[in-house]
Amino acid sequence: MNQEVRLCEVGPRDGLQMAKGMMAGADKLRWIRQLADAGLREIEVGSFVSPRLVPQMADTGDILPEVLKIDGLTVCALACNLKGAIAAYEAGAHVLAFPVSVSDTHSRANVGKGTDAQVEMLAAIVDWVRAQARPMRIDAAVATAFGCSMEGEVPVRRVAEVAAAVARVGADEIALADTVGYAHPARVREAVRATQDVVGARLTKLHLHDTMGLGLANALAGLDEGIRAFDSCLGGLGGCPFAPGASGNIVTEDLVFMLESMGYRTGVDLTRLLAARPLLAESLPQETLRSGVAAAGIPGNYAAAV
Repeated sequence: MNQEVRLCEVGPRDGLQMAKGMMAGADKLRWIRQLADAGLREIEVGSFVSPRLVPQMADTGDILPEVLKIDGLTVCALACNLKGAIAAYEAGAHVLAFPVSVSDTHSRANVGKGTDAQVEMLAAIVDWVRAQARPMRIDAAVATAFGCSMEGEVPVRRVAEVAAAVARVGADEIALADTVGYAHPARVREAVRATQDVVGARLTKLHLHDTMGLGLANALAGLDEGIRAFDSCLGGLGGCPFAPGASGNIVTEDLVFMLESMGYRTGVDLTRLLAARPLLAESLPQETLRSGVAAAGIPGNYAAAV
């Protein structure tokens, strides 16, 4: 059994995009460096989207070149269209995260076009990137894969169809995203199995939110089905501004504690990870940071995986 688990810290993007305040660029860079120093080797540093709609991401183009100077860090950025993908590529991103919502209603609210049209946009991005000299990994996030706050139930069959479509147009990796946090473990298992049936090992990751308090339980269900990569956010911040009711991501600190305690290697030093919280709290005093580990302290019997 593969005991390595890859974590992508999405705090600088998903965690900040709904924050009540604006994190200064200098603080954001210091925070990202602290996360990398804790052992996080993949960080989603921002998004190339309209600064009018998501002003917290307006400095991504300035931040990204500086973050690229961190040795050994895989730098990810989100974009929703070809213009944003080109900007991410030109800024030097190693990975492009691209959302394709299963819910047509959410897709139109989030990116201004329906699901099928967004798949066509992904195809155009893949064609453009493949024609460039430098490779860039393209990750498709199949959003609202476990339910939608606007449409309600999202059929597992449709989740698999959308995953198959993004695989056909050339996405390198696929994630199932619980955009509004409606998943439960049985549904995670069902959706992961259905998606694996059509895209195989290209399904690599889960992006989970903790709206109903089931985030870690859902991560464990994913582990049981062979998933070995997860998005998470320090302090459990985050949510989608275009999905009513969406709340924070699963907490990186608690996820690391669970995984390492179970013998899964993340490469993350939990003590150093907790030390990255004060800067975030000081920079965004209106936000409430979550974490059972931060509240209780690291237990004396904790032992990182070896």
